[in-house]
Amino acid sequence: MAGPWVGGEMTPKGGLDWTQSQSLAFPGSPLLAKPPVAHRRRPMAEVLPPRGGAASRAGKKEPEAHRARGVGRNDHGRYGGPGGGPDALLEPGAGVLSIYYLGKKFVGDLQPDGRIVWQETGQVFNSPSAWATHCKKLVNPAKKSGCGWASVKYKGQKLDKYKAAWLRRNQLHMTATAADEEGLFRRKEKERLLRESDQLIHAKSSADDKSRRPQGKGPSEPVHSEATPPGKRVDNKIRVPVRYCMLGSRDSARNPHTLVEVTSFAAINKFQPFNVAVSSNVLFLLDFHSHLTRSQVVGYLGGRWDINSQMLTVLRAFPCRSRLGDAETAATVEEEIYQSLLLRGLSLVGWYHSHPHSPALPSLQDIDKQMDYQLRLQGSSNGFQPCLALLCSPYYSGNPGPESKISPFWVMPPPEQRPSDYGIPMDVEMAYVQDNFLTNDILHEMMLLVEFYRGAPDFIRFQEPWNQEHTYLDKLKISLASRMPKDQGLGHMLEQVYSLLKQGN
Repeated sequence: MAGPWVGGEMTPKGGLDWTQSQSLAFPGSPLLAKPPVAHRRRPMAEVLPPRGGAASRAGKKEPEAHRARGVGRNDHGRYGGPGGGPDALLEPGAGVLSIYYLGKKFVGDLQPDGRIVWQETGQVFNSPSAWATHCKKLVNPAKKSGCGWASVKYKGQKLDKYKAAWLRRNQLHMTATAADEEGLFRRKEKERLLRESDQLIHAKSSADDKSRRPQGKGPSEPVHSEATPPGKRVDNKIRVPVRYCMLGSRDSARNPHTLVEVTSFAAINKFQPFNVAVSSNVLFLLDFHSHLTRSQVVGYLGGRWDINSQMLTVLRAFPCRSRLGDAETAATVEEEIYQSLLLRGLSLVGWYHSHPHSPALPSLQDIDKQMDYQLRLQGSSNGFQPCLALLCSPYYSGNPGPESKISPFWVMPPPEQRPSDYGIPMDVEMAYVQDNFLTNDILHEMMLLVEFYRGAPDFIRFQEPWNQEHTYLDKLKISLASRMPKDQGLGHMLEQVYSLLKQGN
């Protein structure tokens, strides 16, 4: 399932600037049509002590081994490195340095004193590793180091090649420890990543031995898209999820609707990189929207991100009253949602969609889209900013009762040595905040949703039995009851909504 998003650049506050946007048809519409240039706004001056000659300029003799760790500067202020030949040098200049990491591009200026100025923010870094680590942690907060010499490119060629050539040309007799320091660091980084991968596999294997799996079915079983064309009967065949560790390398022949089990941060000995609090009204409206049709539904999440407390607060759900593939209607609906975000002073913080008859687990397509959304939403800020995904499964037969299963997830980038692998879908712990009352705008949105779906062939006939004990309307009421606000004084308004549902087609 692709996301509901329309194109557009990010505003400094994190909202979508749709004045220049071009709406794309569902389901191919990405979070943002064009990837924004990374961190263009909010420059911050952060001058770090320079390396590669700084000690000498300060009146102190710089150790030879220390000089060798930088790209050596000659008497003309240029930097040794052969490039195309043994006598070529690295010239200071604007935009000559670059980093490509998980779809993001970072551009830097090489200063005459050897420091690096990140163009998008004006920050100054004293080494390639410092710059690479900073940029990579913005994209992947779990990243511990940057492997700068292997990550930073000078005019398209990795710096470690220039470094090695410069050392050979100058015939520096470094000690074995200094000479091997970078290689040792990179080997340790590779070993650490491999250990994390093994740890993930073992942890998932142990946890999944206890999971339920229907007999006689395996990961290769064909799966079906959730979206049901109007007029066609729903195929309730169970979509069997697979373990992430069983996916292996990316395979274009693999069904993109294959469901993948999520992994907890504790299982891989990591902390969740952000906290989440979700309003009960968000889950209430999301659950109601998902119940209305046998087809997938999609929507936006609005809220706020507090970088100091690392708290993502989801305050409002914005359902998309449009069908997958209807670009014209989508553009109108998304413009309305944009105006609602502005009116409430909220930022775009995520998205939701439903798996009507399947588990609330992400598919391979969901994982790729969520990873893409995380990178694109990240472009609006100068620090890490999460993008949350919520999945709702209202009619999955494996749910323990009438209540829908709503699951949050976030995608951890794949190991750096295997960048083409699928991202790792991570289970997200979130706090549930019960609202005091159900607002009038939510009730109004519920009425609009009923009017939009009513009369369609895939609209749920709520007066019909869901099981031997309950009708579909009973099931809906039970599911919504757990997400009701403290004050239920607007119950008479809800009854009006339910009355519309009973009228059906």
